[in-house]
Amino acid sequence: MATVVLLAPLVGALICGFGWRLIGEQAGQVIATALVVLAAILSWILFFGSYDEAQRIVLMRFLDSGSLVADWAIRLDRLTAIMLVVVTTVSALVHLYSFGYMAHDDNWRPGEHYQARFFAYLSFFTFAMLALVTADNLVQMFFGWEGVGVASYLLIGFYWRKPSANAAAIKAFVVNRVGDFGFALGIFALFWLTDSVEFDTIFASVERLAETRVTFLWTDWNAANLVAVLLFVGAMGKSAQLFLHTWLPDAMEGPTPVSALIHAATMVTAGVFLVCRMSPLYEYAPEAQAFVLWIGAVTALFAASVGLVQTDIKRVIAYSTCSQLGFMFVAAGVGVYSVAMFHLFTHAFFKALLFLGAGSVIHGMHHEQDMRNYGGLRHKLPWTFAAMLIGTLAITGVGIPLTHYGFAGFVSKDAIIESTFAAGATAVFWLLVTAALMTSFYSWRLMFLTFWGTPRGNRHTHEQAHESPRVMLIPLAVLALGAVFAGMVWHGSFFGKEAAVKAWFGIPVAEAAAAHDAADAPAARPGEGAIFIHPDNHVLHKAHEVPAWVKAAPFVAMLLGLGLAYQFYIRRPDWPAALARNQAPLYAFLLNKWYFDEIYDWVFVRPAKALGRLLWKQGDGAVIDGGINGLAMGVIPYVTRLAGRAQSGYVFHYAFAMVVGIAILVTWMTLAGGGK
Repeated sequence: MATVVLLAPLVGALICGFGWRLIGEQAGQVIATALVVLAAILSWILFFGSYDEAQRIVLMRFLDSGSLVADWAIRLDRLTAIMLVVVTTVSALVHLYSFGYMAHDDNWRPGEHYQARFFAYLSFFTFAMLALVTADNLVQMFFGWEGVGVASYLLIGFYWRKPSANAAAIKAFVVNRVGDFGFALGIFALFWLTDSVEFDTIFASVERLAETRVTFLWTDWNAANLVAVLLFVGAMGKSAQLFLHTWLPDAMEGPTPVSALIHAATMVTAGVFLVCRMSPLYEYAPEAQAFVLWIGAVTALFAASVGLVQTDIKRVIAYSTCSQLGFMFVAAGVGVYSVAMFHLFTHAFFKALLFLGAGSVIHGMHHEQDMRNYGGLRHKLPWTFAAMLIGTLAITGVGIPLTHYGFAGFVSKDAIIESTFAAGATAVFWLLVTAALMTSFYSWRLMFLTFWGTPRGNRHTHEQAHESPRVMLIPLAVLALGAVFAGMVWHGSFFGKEAAVKAWFGIPVAEAAAAHDAADAPAARPGEGAIFIHPDNHVLHKAHEVPAWVKAAPFVAMLLGLGLAYQFYIRRPDWPAALARNQAPLYAFLLNKWYFDEIYDWVFVRPAKALGRLLWKQGDGAVIDGGINGLAMGVIPYVTRLAGRAQSGYVFHYAFAMVVGIAILVTWMTLAGGGK
């Protein structure tokens, strides 16, 4: 069954990408979508299975060179099952949604068969992502990791006639290569230290790695911390964390279904999955965990602050994605990997819902994306409005305080904030509460600017605004169910009693400990279970004992954000412009995204271009081309003229040359013989 889940999207990509000329473009799209739907159905069946031990399904030998042995094998455990559901469910719904969204695309000329290519790219991306999450070793994971990078490049730059789309695709590719270089170094280091790339072998060696010292960049490092940081650099690139985040907002140049699939629920969560998969290593690398914690916290705050002032509806949601990924890394940084996966799981539903809802708005408004040109659309797009309202209630964290009853984001995000406080990271706790307040503000700002107030912008566009077709609304309805119920239904599995969570993730727990939920339950060894919790890590247990005000803090932050957004965009819509004028430097700072792009342009892009021009004009042009041209235009013609004169055609010239040659030969033989 797992093999079918993995390979079905690949078959669909091949049929749709290469066989559509034989079976027709529409048939290719239907087959690709049907195969992804099949994978989604089987993934849910696997999700409801029991995983006391990881299952290993070998497909073929991948590499066999000396001690480097890597099979193409499926590692099926609870962590894999969660990711299979997320990837295939969102992908299936995006495939279905794309039938309506891509039906009439003005970016293409008549006769250009872009739809088959688009669906083939979607299915190929799905396969690469599944190869990543089912990996049984780091080499296979890196194969899937680079596969989703290639697919994202193709999908972000799908509108290849738009210079902005091409630039965004290249930017995403280059920035991710920086992170991937760190990931590759981490793989090399682990192979050098453990002589293996297999997860089971690596996990069995983490205690030894924690006691090993290595030299890297002329500095002495703890091996476990070094490798964990290098792997996290890869995660930072793929999951758009601070310093390697700049590609994500620009990636919105791709079609909206791409944004929902890649930048909401699947590819950007690969970094979180990597950290959780390598939890045995991180549990023995406290400095690396602290690094993960602070990068995640600052990213959550940074992205939320930038989202406050964005006007493009897709960019607001993109920065929201970046911020929510920061929350997930904070959970991993304090050692509650189950909670990180919980937020990853719920986030897939409500963020894909928001992206597809935004696509429905853009579709209905004839591809207008500036929220300043919206207003009053809840009557024109009632079903889209209802779906996006549910998504907003989920991401902002609406629920019943001090309980686990509420929308999906309320349950999972609160679990992260409570765990952070329980871990003693008080400063990070307040950063996350502040980020939650900002999340509420910019989310409700999006809703108020889009669906409330009076129509703004082009009057004709508003008059022609229309609801999306049913094929686009059905995915919204399915995702809305997940955004409402996913948190409440699976709260106990991800964030319930410690023994219950361990048992669900396949971590061995003694029966007595399971019955009494003892925090000092017998410790599992690294590699036993889908995630690993160190014997000294009791954050999950302590998170249920935090004060009531800690549990209520995210809800209060949500109310404050809602109240401010209502005041600014419903009661006093003149306030935002006035505040922007009064706080011009701060507004410019946020609008320019903390000037990261400008700094990178000065530090990296311009020097690289200057070096390129130098090598081009002085190196290639002056030295190489100049030298070749000088040789071709000067020396060779001169030698040719001399050779031409020697071939005069007169017999006495040739006889004279023969005499001179004989004289030289006799002289050389005489001198050589005399020297003996």
